[in-house]
Amino acid sequence: MNGKPYGNKRRYPRIDLPKGMQVAWQGGGLHEVSRVSTLALGGLFISTPNPPAVGTVLKLLFLVPTGEVRALATARDVKPGEGMGIQFTDMGAEDRARLNRLLKRLLR
Repeated sequence: MNGKPYGNKRRYPRIDLPKGMQVAWQGGGLHEVSRVSTLALGGLFISTPNPPAVGTVLKLLFLVPTGEVRALATARDVKPGEGMGIQFTDMGAEDRARLNRLLKRLLR
């Protein structure tokens, strides 16, 4: 996963993941596995053709090299036919530490 920083106007640096990574998510009556195209400590952009509505609460599960990350999130930006930007709303300390280690490695 050799990504590029996605900009620096945001609270957390974003990493563009050209090869993506998979995330299992459920919310709004949907259960899917989709590709993550942008990764940050504050959230993800998930590529999916039919994203749920803005405000939908989501349960997420994805794998990083040091283990799995589970989180709750909310859909903040929805682009029909493309995907959704989600913001993490709850994540355990170990999950956040795993995600943080991955981001530090990718931002080097």
